[in-house]
Amino acid sequence: MENSSAVFYRSLKKPLPRIVSGEGCWLTDDAGKCYLDACGGAFVANIGHGVKEIAQAVGRQLEKVAYVNGTAFTNEPAEELARELSELMPKGLDKFYFLSSGSEAVEAALKMARQYWVEQGKPAKHKIIARTPGYHGNTLLALSASAREHYKTLYGDWLVPVAQIPAPYPYRCECEGRPECPACSGRALEEAIRKEGADSVAAFIAEPVGGSSTGASVPRADYYQTIRDICDAHGVLFVADEVLCGAGRTGRWTAIERYKVLPDIMTLGKGLSGGYLPLSAVAASEKVYAAIKQGSGSFNHAQTFSHTPSICSAGLAAVRYIKKNKIVARAESIGTVLQKKLSMLKNLPGVGDVRGIGMLAGIEFVADKDQKTPFARSLKVAERFADNAKDAGLIIWPNYGQWRGEGDLALIAPPFVITEQEIDQLVSLFSEAWDKTLEQTKAARRTP
Repeated sequence: MENSSAVFYRSLKKPLPRIVSGEGCWLTDDAGKCYLDACGGAFVANIGHGVKEIAQAVGRQLEKVAYVNGTAFTNEPAEELARELSELMPKGLDKFYFLSSGSEAVEAALKMARQYWVEQGKPAKHKIIARTPGYHGNTLLALSASAREHYKTLYGDWLVPVAQIPAPYPYRCECEGRPECPACSGRALEEAIRKEGADSVAAFIAEPVGGSSTGASVPRADYYQTIRDICDAHGVLFVADEVLCGAGRTGRWTAIERYKVLPDIMTLGKGLSGGYLPLSAVAASEKVYAAIKQGSGSFNHAQTFSHTPSICSAGLAAVRYIKKNKIVARAESIGTVLQKKLSMLKNLPGVGDVRGIGMLAGIEFVADKDQKTPFARSLKVAERFADNAKDAGLIIWPNYGQWRGEGDLALIAPPFVITEQEIDQLVSLFSEAWDKTLEQTKAARRTP
């Protein structure tokens, strides 16, 4: 069936189901088919679909004033949202710059790190170090810091050089748990800083818990203390990208909390507004904020919709809803159930690993369990599985190419309001879709 829509969608090969309503963990299309949203859209819908009080709060704000220029005025939703967030964030991260998307937040955070060093009289510090596999967004600086080779092939001429260190990826690491492993311990960062020259490195950026690029890999307990110590020793800012793993996703408001480490700058997004309006934030430490305030007195970055009352009102309503209903605590408790039930999928043929924390899980598919051999990229296993899951009424997030250009993952990140019965449905639908995918994959391999 040819797609006759006038909308320029990302995927142009086939028409998309038209969603007309959502409630809790479920979406319904215009044909009446229901889908269990097992990834919160794109890791966004953490409080569930159809929460009327969020929509009503935004509506009330729109009746007052929808937009003001954030460089000329402040507004009550922005001020109140910052106040509410300061009570949830790790102590010391309490200055907030509000934007619309995660990519914008990462772009602004890295610019903030650069400006910090300029204000400190060290303009040579401009380099960024990031991790591979890793992903931080689609704007050009954020994409430069990402390890997505299929994007870089297309846009490489526009990107800036960013040094990469190996991400902690226990399932694929050959260290077999050895404590001195440079990747798993974080020690690889020190070598990279020395190679680049500490006097030229501005920041190190990482997702505290792996997102789609490493399929919810969780670093070991001492990883971020090592990172913090290395950054402090060499005068490098640590930027924690919590666009995906923050806002309660791991069972804490921020994923970094479990590591008892304070980054210099943090990004938030996706679930920050529960998906009710686009919203992201950069949280700055007092050190970074004070350097800019006492220096030039102005952050050299602006976006049309930064600090906008309509957008901030959605975040304010969502954050208050999360606090009132103890949604983060629920994410931790139901997350334990989710991880336990998903672990049973490891018994399925072709499932190499099941991992994660809280309401974020990754399932890695392999052609050979013993050797951990990935499926050939030409088979497009992740995409095929996502299509089969959607046909079965389950929405997951596929990812591919995370292991030397190959590899297939499915990410699970449902709304925190999911019930144990719905988790059972999730596991059942997942298994059904995977069985179909395996059969199709076997048939594709036999086809000359």
